[in-house]
Amino acid sequence: MAADLVLVPGLMCDAAVWEPLLPSLSAVATCHIVDHGDADDLALMARRLLDAAPPRFALAGHSMGGRVALEVMRLAPDRVERLALLDTGYRARAGGAAGDEEARKRQALLDVARTQGVRAMAQRWVQDMVHPARLTDAALIERIVAMFERKSADTFARQIRALLERPDATDVLRRVRVPTLVMCGRADGWAPVSQHEEIAALLPAGVAMLRVVDDAGHMSTMERPGAVADVMLEWLAAPAR
Repeated sequence: MAADLVLVPGLMCDAAVWEPLLPSLSAVATCHIVDHGDADDLALMARRLLDAAPPRFALAGHSMGGRVALEVMRLAPDRVERLALLDTGYRARAGGAAGDEEARKRQALLDVARTQGVRAMAQRWVQDMVHPARLTDAALIERIVAMFERKSADTFARQIRALLERPDATDVLRRVRVPTLVMCGRADGWAPVSQHEEIAALLPAGVAMLRVVDDAGHMSTMERPGAVADVMLEWLAAPAR
């Protein structure tokens, strides 16, 4: 079991994205939830995490937080006892038209946040972030929207910049030597199952635990916290290599 577990939120997320799991995870580890503050670069987020983290720790990142976790592995792999990558990716932004289209879509959301408010942006964005069956779950949707609303449009702009300038992490994944959970919601349209299968395939033999959470989309930790916590407890208990 891990003595310390660092939990890294994703884009416009805060501790609320991990809180549903804490009753289970806190029984086996001391949990530390990261705040990215005003950082606009994934490597800067990783350096700040390392400055505040215990000397050795387990590390779990959700969405953009998974990319931050990979930057931690690039900078200080010797400090990480085990790694979990949830609903995330590893590639740099595509070149050409595909990359331009990603930037355009992110800018359109930022424009909504600046002109209509972060809440209006979040209400639009959340439509693609959860399992379709959960869109009528008013309490869940409000928790997600309220979480985004706690961040400003300026924070959104900084974090979008960090994501658009993200480095490719293929080389990082190939060098991982610790037990690594790779997990996503089966209905995650932002970071699909196929992408997580690619991540698991890049990891060295015997390292990866690939798991898919049914009835969940991109916000798996908030949609199916019991199922996600069960898998994370399995990962935390896995023997170290």
